[in-house]
Amino acid sequence: MELQLQIKMNEKLFVRNPEQTDLGRKIIQNSIQLIHENGFEAFTFKKLAEVIGSTEAGIYRYFENKHRLLIYLTAWYWSWLEFRVTFHLNNISDPAIKLKKLIQLLAANVVDDDTTLYVNESLLHQIIIAEGSKAYLTKHVSEDNKDQLFKPYKDLCSLISGIILEYSPAYTHPRSLATTIIEMAHLQVFFMHHLPSLTDFANSKDEQLVVQFLEDLVFSSIR
Repeated sequence: MELQLQIKMNEKLFVRNPEQTDLGRKIIQNSIQLIHENGFEAFTFKKLAEVIGSTEAGIYRYFENKHRLLIYLTAWYWSWLEFRVTFHLNNISDPAIKLKKLIQLLAANVVDDDTTLYVNESLLHQIIIAEGSKAYLTKHVSEDNKDQLFKPYKDLCSLISGIILEYSPAYTHPRSLATTIIEMAHLQVFFMHHLPSLTDFANSKDEQLVVQFLEDLVFSSIR
């Protein structure tokens, strides 16, 4: 029997839990596909309804608006990534090896996880790179923060900062470096494909070079 990963989501992210119905799961699955294909700006509930054979009203019974759906998708991704990092680092005791493995997990290509049948993590990873910052770069970010909508991202950063302190207990900026690793990993990959003059990896299109760059940056900072 196939084991399916269950991620508990903040109930304030949705009107009705999409994981509990076939329609809800179709909303998640197909919204990922549409946002990946057309971008978040062009994505609408009307287009999503046409694809899944439902109505806009049906989708609004699950999500207040498309921005709340985007926050849901990003929060789901960060929770899944934290689980993945914890799983891969579980039997590693050397903090230097942990950091290298962590950077690899953050910056390298993501393969779809077969244990989550209605979420394509490979496509969602690309959405996070291109669209993820739109979840919190809003006028109402403080209000959303009070509702703990960004807690999965904070939890991942806390995990990373803890590993940094394992390697260098005296380092004074572990949380800042943790967020820098994540954001830099995404920005360099985005620049590599779309704004080539802003990175040194445009010609190669090799994400392993981004991994090496981040390793140099991190270990130079905390040694």
